[in-house]
Amino acid sequence: MSERVCVVGAGQMGSGIAQVAAVAGYDVTLVDVAPAQLDRALAGIEQSLAKLVARERVEAAAAEAAFGRIQPAGEAVEADLAIEAATEDVDLKLRIFRELDGAAGDGAVLASNTSSIPITQLAAVTSRPQRVIGMHFMNPVPLMPLVELIRGLDTADETATYVRAAAERMGKTVAEATDRPGFISNRILVPMINEAVYCLMEGVGDRESIDTVMKLGMNHPMGPLTLADLIGLDTCLAIMEVLHEGLGDDKYRPCPLLRTYVEAGRLGRKSGRGFYEYS
Repeated sequence: MSERVCVVGAGQMGSGIAQVAAVAGYDVTLVDVAPAQLDRALAGIEQSLAKLVARERVEAAAAEAAFGRIQPAGEAVEADLAIEAATEDVDLKLRIFRELDGAAGDGAVLASNTSSIPITQLAAVTSRPQRVIGMHFMNPVPLMPLVELIRGLDTADETATYVRAAAERMGKTVAEATDRPGFISNRILVPMINEAVYCLMEGVGDRESIDTVMKLGMNHPMGPLTLADLIGLDTCLAIMEVLHEGLGDDKYRPCPLLRTYVEAGRLGRKSGRGFYEYS
């Protein structure tokens, strides 16, 4: 089992992945080009671990040891498993995979936390497509028990076996998907969110009513508009665009209101305002 994990991208997803890897006993390098983002990520991880200790989900000594296993860095380093967790921008991810191919070491497995971009496309810019795979964590990573594992066209069986074992070591349940637009999770979830935005745009219901129907009528833990704000409206739009382009079906057309909110900078929780307002 690998002992060194390199996580590229210190946003909400990357910091969560770094945390669960460290709790699982891996030595973790958390990489970001912005020092301030690394500082925020480390502060957030420390706070998250403290909450888990307070809820008696992690022992205090284990949390302290896990935090000590996370080292910040400005560029990728050698690792057994490198996990890309950058924003959902295909050009950025392709650049990161080219860099990881040279920096992570010849034996490294390269994984992407992408929520929709084809794994085969990412693998094609490396010299090791057989060792590239999708490792899609759910948000918030420390609390959500699922990892969606996605094989690219050339992903080797041993790579999938290795990454499944790593995810399970991090306490996750693995569901395997093929490399189709949106995989399983976002092929189902994000069109539902997009339809909720259409309902809002067309006046079928206000934001509270739409969310209440899905929470109380469908037993969802949060409504789709609240969930969109948590995911990030820009990420939802990017996924819908991948689905629309990749599947060629107008039922995946992004709602114009979703696009308008993104153009206005109303991205959800991370910007302080989306379908709801946040302090």
